[in-house]
Amino acid sequence: MATAGKVIKCRAAVAWEPTAPLMMEEIEVAPPQEGEIRIKVVATGVCHTDLYHLFEGKDKRGFPTVLGHEGAGVVESVGPGVTDFKPGDKVIPLFLSQCGECKFCKCPKTNLCDRNWSSKYHDIMSDPTTRFTCRDQPILQFMGTSTFSEYTVINQIAVAKIDDDAPLERVCLLGCGISTGYGAAVNTAGVTPGSVCAVFGLGAVGLAAVMGCKNAGASRIFAVDINEQKFEKAKVFGATDFLNPKRTALESCVKGWGVSVLVGWTDVKDFSARPIQLISGKTWKGSLFGGFKSKDSVPNLVCDYMNGKIKLDEFITHKMSLEQVNDAINLMKTGQCIRCILNISK
Repeated sequence: MATAGKVIKCRAAVAWEPTAPLMMEEIEVAPPQEGEIRIKVVATGVCHTDLYHLFEGKDKRGFPTVLGHEGAGVVESVGPGVTDFKPGDKVIPLFLSQCGECKFCKCPKTNLCDRNWSSKYHDIMSDPTTRFTCRDQPILQFMGTSTFSEYTVINQIAVAKIDDDAPLERVCLLGCGISTGYGAAVNTAGVTPGSVCAVFGLGAVGLAAVMGCKNAGASRIFAVDINEQKFEKAKVFGATDFLNPKRTALESCVKGWGVSVLVGWTDVKDFSARPIQLISGKTWKGSLFGGFKSKDSVPNLVCDYMNGKIKLDEFITHKMSLEQVNDAINLMKTGQCIRCILNISK
């Protein structure tokens, strides 16, 4: 492409400081370096983790930044040493890398990667190395991705090549929320046919967990949320019973073999449990990206969607332009949408 090897000037929504509205800016995106890929972002979802960094985490060291980590796009150019991607490939950026070489990548028991940005910089949610500049200052790349920009540069270990026929404005959701919730059920919790499950919180991640429980053969699925308006949506994904919560998730587990899985990104508050809850045989686990090894699994999840095995369209409640990003954030913040898709570029 004509832009290969050159700095690209493009639109991006920049978060200059915590809690402030995002500002539409012209940023400069440098060419990809060794092992990197520059991607033209086509579409992105707005995820609560973006809101967490903006409104809850509030670590000023993580700003200014370009948020967004649930995107899909097309490879514009590749840096030296990149052999598995070429311009024109459809791809999904990954906030969780898979280098294939570290002890975690080689272990089938986990999907963690030692080379992921979170290994050292989970507090600021970005690696200090960035290919973005604006107003002559570096702009951080949130979670190593930054999809609220027309272009982004990502290490090849954090990019998944997907089917050429995949609709980018839908499969972008597999970059975070849907994979996270779905995998928490089918991988981390290990839901089996006949299981009785409860899902606490019916945002996109929770609804995806409901879908995972359904696909794994659960006999009953309790959808639990303080917003009862979400119950109808939960039915679409397979929920059978609906509750306004009175007990915590761990306490709701059956003793002996019950499993409670903590999903979602937050580091604001502590939590605790009474020892008897675990002594009685319950298991309390955490799940990152649904336990999926990212580069290996995301292309398969895209195929599952295209073959009708998993739902994506039903999660999308709003579609907006990049310039409307603050409206989309407000919808998410006030619980008025499940997923809003931002159209970034054609």
